[in-house]
Amino acid sequence: MIKAILLDGKDNVATCTGAVKIGDVIQIIGGGEIVCAEDIPIWHKVALRPIGKGDKIFKYGEIIGEALADIAAGGRVSHENIFSVPRDYASEMI
Repeated sequence: MIKAILLDGKDNVATCTGAVKIGDVIQIIGGGEIVCAEDIPIWHKVALRPIGKGDKIFKYGEIIGEALADIAAGGRVSHENIFSVPRDYASEMI
C-alpha cells in the first residue's frame, strides 16, 4: 500500500511517498485512507477531501495556494491546478 504523509491536522493535502495509480488506496500517515482519483507521481500532493475552485490549499498548516479548478478527493494537487498566494512575510514576523 502506498503511503502519504500528512504534515499538519489543518492540511487538506498529503505528500505521496510513492507513485500512485488511479484506484489505488493511499494510507495517510497521520490518519485515514483515501482512494486515488488519478495517477500521482512520487512526492506529489494528493487532495484529502474535495477542494473547490478558489479554496485555499493547506500544507504544513499554512496556506500554500488557491485552487484554480475543482479538485476531487484523491486527486493530484500540483502547479497545474493551484496558484501561489503572495504573502507579506515581513508583517508576519512582527
